[in-house]
Amino acid sequence: MAAEEAPPPALNYIPEVVLKKRKNNEQWAIRRKLEAQERAKRLKPESLFIKKPEQFIREYRDKELDLIQMKSRGKRRRQAPVAAESKLLFVIRIGGKNDMHPKTRKMLYSLRLRKIFSGVFVKASEGMMEILQKVEPYVTYGYPNFKSVKDLIYKKGVVKIDKERVPLTDNNIVEQELGQHNIICIEDIVNEIANVGKHFKAVTSFLCPFMLNNPEKALRGKKKRFEDGGDSGNREDRINELISKMN
Repeated sequence: MAAEEAPPPALNYIPEVVLKKRKNNEQWAIRRKLEAQERAKRLKPESLFIKKPEQFIREYRDKELDLIQMKSRGKRRRQAPVAAESKLLFVIRIGGKNDMHPKTRKMLYSLRLRKIFSGVFVKASEGMMEILQKVEPYVTYGYPNFKSVKDLIYKKGVVKIDKERVPLTDNNIVEQELGQHNIICIEDIVNEIANVGKHFKAVTSFLCPFMLNNPEKALRGKKKRFEDGGDSGNREDRINELISKMN
């Protein structure tokens, strides 16, 4: 009588939940690998290099020179007080921060100009002119007309609601935030800023700094004053030409 054949070995049973977990782990590992590859692609080549001591020294000297020049500009004879009809200024940051001293950066931040090509409305005064004079190589400014004010607010106006940046397109938002000042629509904001009304500070604080477009050939990257053929400093009424190119 032939010997009975041995039964095949029983297959190990793997619970479905374990299989799912294993699959999820594999997918997670693949995703992490792809993310790492993407980060490597985005990594700038210059960030892979270690700065040489002479680079640190040069940057330190540049920043100290910026501080000395800022103090020198502060002692310079200030411009004459602006006329009553020119109480409004629009200030645009045009310079980066590579050679900027921390004190200069602090002044720019106090104007809410944290990024290049950002712009803000400010009230013209002797104190404001003194600040602008100190940070002059990094900003340009002038007296915007009504059309420039209106175009900026309608095209570039953004406000912050619950920590979210929201385009200024809804009058209900204006009434909710500024209704106590009898400002209930976007046109009221335009008029309040253009006329530097009594609620000017509340309105400009409500607006985020304007993020403008790179004007390409309109700025030549020169820190010389505008009146000397450069980009920085007071453009007076000519600021309207620059606004139209950056809006």
